[in-house]
Order: sequence, then structure tokens, then C-alpha cells
Amino acid sequence: MANYGTTQRIPTSTPPSTADTYEPKGPHEKFYSNFRVYCPINIPSTSEAAGVRIIRNMGSFGLYYALFVWIILFITLIPQRKVSLILLVIMTYVTTLYCLLLRAFPNSVVLHRIIDKRFVFALLAIATAVQLILTEAGIHLAVTLASSMPIVLVHAVLWASYDAFEVEDASGRGELAPLAGHEESVAENSDAV
Repeated sequence: MANYGTTQRIPTSTPPSTADTYEPKGPHEKFYSNFRVYCPINIPSTSEAAGVRIIRNMGSFGLYYALFVWIILFITLIPQRKVSLILLVIMTYVTTLYCLLLRAFPNSVVLHRIIDKRFVFALLAIATAVQLILTEAGIHLAVTLASSMPIVLVHAVLWASYDAFEVEDASGRGELAPLAGHEESVAENSDAV
């Protein structure tokens, strides 16, 4: 009738969708075409992976965790315990001087090999705790540690750093793969969202 003697064929294949064949036109569109959001917070798969994360994050964020606890302790000591607050500031000053000595003399055998900095920091932390207990601010220290350490531990467990990707495969290596030096962990998770 209206087709004037022509025969219409029914297509056997589906036409390509426009969403799959979109090509970015400008350089700004090419930059955003592969944009992916990376969330550094996730739950570890095993308790071993959680332990590895805690150790790694304590090494990476240890100074920030100590500063967080110190600020909370400082704020709790301000209204009632002036002497304890002064002693806390003095011990902070001594710790800062020791850190500056470590940085000022990077090749010193005495500061870096004979005297271990972890031993000195532990000694300074114990001396600070004893001073706070002797000045009757032990309850402030206990409350501060009881309230801040769970927050620090939760952050240390949940924070997955940018350079160590989680590998979950049948071998059960978990997060130990980046520490063991397996390059396939980065290649497998390069498209992590």
C-alpha cells in the first residue's frame, strides 16, 4: 500500500546503544571519563588482616594518634588540675626536644643505635603517667585513655591505606600480600572503587 512495491527487512541484530559508544570530546571530558571514587575505610576480612592494619596504621599515624590523646587529656586537665597541666606541658617539651635532637643529628650512633627511640618514648610516657597519678590527676588520665583508645583502635582497624590494596582470593593471603611483596595485588586491585 504505502511502501510502493519495496520489501522491508526485519533487522536480526540490535543496534549499538549510544551509552556504550560515547567518546569524550574535549580534554576535560577525557579526564573525568575514568573518574573513580576510592574509599580508604573498609572492614578487614580476617583478624590477621586487622592486626596487620593496626600495626601498619600505628606506624603511619602514631604521631596523630598520640596528639589526639594528648589534646583530649589537655582539655580534661584545664578546669581542675593546673599543676598536672603544667607537668604535662613540660613532659611534652622534653619529648619535643628529644625528637628535635633525633632530627638534628641523623647520623648519630648514640641517638639512633645505642639508645632506641621507642625505649625513650615509652620511658617518657611512663614518667608522664606517674606524674599525673602523683598530682591526683590519674582519674583524668584513665578516663582520657578509656575514651580515646577505642576511637584510635577503630580508626586503625578500618583505615586501609592507599598504597596497600586488599587482596582476597582463594589462597587466603588477605592483606598480608602487600607486605609479602606480591605485585599482583596492585595489578588485581588497580580498579578498586
